[in-house]
Amino acid sequence: MGEWANGRMGEWGDWVNQIRQMRLVVCVMFCARVVGAQTSRMVLLTDRAIDGHGGVLRGARIAVENGRIASLDAPPGGAAATIDLRGYTVLPGWIDTHVHLDSHFDRNGNVAGRSEPAADAALGIADNAWKSLMAGFTTIQSVGALSEAPIRDAIRDRGFPGPRVLTSLSPIQGDSSLSADSLRALVRRRKDQGADLIKIFASKSQRVGAGPTFTEEQLRVLCSEAASLDLRTMVHAYRSQASAAARAGCRQIEHATYGTQADIDAMVKAGAFVGPQVGLVVQNYLANKARYLASGMTEEGMQIMERDLSLDFAICTMAVKSGAKVVFSTDATAGAHGRNADEFIGRVEHCGQSPMAALVSANSLAAEAIGMKDRLGALAPGYEADIIALDGDPLTDITAVRRVVFVMRGGVLYKWSGAKAK
Repeated sequence: MGEWANGRMGEWGDWVNQIRQMRLVVCVMFCARVVGAQTSRMVLLTDRAIDGHGGVLRGARIAVENGRIASLDAPPGGAAATIDLRGYTVLPGWIDTHVHLDSHFDRNGNVAGRSEPAADAALGIADNAWKSLMAGFTTIQSVGALSEAPIRDAIRDRGFPGPRVLTSLSPIQGDSSLSADSLRALVRRRKDQGADLIKIFASKSQRVGAGPTFTEEQLRVLCSEAASLDLRTMVHAYRSQASAAARAGCRQIEHATYGTQADIDAMVKAGAFVGPQVGLVVQNYLANKARYLASGMTEEGMQIMERDLSLDFAICTMAVKSGAKVVFSTDATAGAHGRNADEFIGRVEHCGQSPMAALVSANSLAAEAIGMKDRLGALAPGYEADIIALDGDPLTDITAVRRVVFVMRGGVLYKWSGAKAK
């Protein structure tokens, strides 16, 4: 499904200029929504918190200083601003390791195409980022189009409202005729362009048969070259291409539908992260069928996705039962951004994953997958103050993941639907 990553391939400089031109307009749209600015010190009162590693904290008083968690047992009193989150479930901000920010609906309600004005596209990307943040996703990995870099940079470098964004830029498309030198050059080009990771298509779309596009040896060249440049890899793979990618040393493998137990075993042995999708992406395609058909998808392709959804469930269940590193990954495209949390519900209902394991997959496990386990994905001193709160207990009612009332990223409060800060 992630083949949307073909994306918009406009010139880099044009996109940079467009995002600069749109900064004022977008700030009018989004900056006014920010609840408050970062303060030097704040204390969050909790009675139930999930720590991101599978533990539950009772009565934690979370001190936030200069954008980080200072302690979990702040003393009462003092001059710090206080927010009372008792009665809610507090946990680290979620991480979605596979989205497509570039994929959005245009002003006519259709799936945006490459002819869309760049200014409109920039707004669509920013809107997707904002929706993700409001849904509790404080970090997202988008894979990919060149047009995703400006929003990443604006959030990272200029305080633009949104989740932390990592991007692969445009993916490397499968081509079995490419030489090893050509493959290495493609990886180096992405590095020079500023990619945070390398996205690789090892299989064709599920909608056209999911056949292989790279050999295992080509995958080994790509993934080893990326590793030599300190870049992670994510591979779109179906059938036996999933195990080929694992043996080739690729870090994260997406989809894996039509795979076998032997393919899962190969991924487990390699220690690869596995990203099946069961709760959002296909359901979103079907819910917005007319829009996607108008964008070039086929009726036959839609029928294949609907027919084989049970096989998505099966490979996810197999991965969970086998002890694979099943990381949170939605493949969100147009219409799905802001509903990423539906994947939690799918994981519990269709994969046999426990609610706690599903949550951890978007916290400490996802942080490990993106190479940030020492700063994200946990409620612990020294970690980034990426903190959310839910109305309800997701360990007893997984649908509580849809009820996000509080969002803080890096110590900045972006959403608080409860009582006002004292």
